[in-house]
Amino acid sequence: MRIREATEADMAAITAIYNDAVAHTTAIWNETEASLANRLAWRAERLRAGYPVLVAVAGEAAGDGTGPDGAGIGDGAVLGYASFGDWRAFDGYRHTVEHSVYIRADQRGGGIGRALMEALIARARHLGKHVMIAGIEAGNAPSIRLHEKLGSGRSDICPKSARNSAAGSIWPSCS
Repeated sequence: MRIREATEADMAAITAIYNDAVAHTTAIWNETEASLANRLAWRAERLRAGYPVLVAVAGEAAGDGTGPDGAGIGDGAVLGYASFGDWRAFDGYRHTVEHSVYIRADQRGGGIGRALMEALIARARHLGKHVMIAGIEAGNAPSIRLHEKLGSGRSDICPKSARNSAAGSIWPSCS
């Protein structure tokens, strides 16, 4: 597995990972799936702002110590992605970003999320960012554990603050 900058060629896979999370998890609080055009525009905006969009890809540089080698998956297949963007649009928050990390459903739990997060944290530091915020649904124990292992703590909960199609009428608590 290798972590690299996402290209336009990766965006169909990123869109599929995103839409799977919308439809089947409480990781993305959106009620509609995104189009490829939407994700291309999202990437372009992140790049325009100087922010990274990273992908973990299978088979490339296997055994480099960054996580699973994507065995049984074609070389170059996108296993997950991560990015960050402005948290709030006020000057006082310029050192704070909100990040996202999403892993293909059949690849979760193998260290890909951690590898992406470590790369993302390095990028944030390089850009002078001081705080990375993750809006994690309180029931998403794997994501909470990942962030805790990386040194993050819980700051607050936001009960009944959002909805998504996978949760139906359930309103989450976020941490």
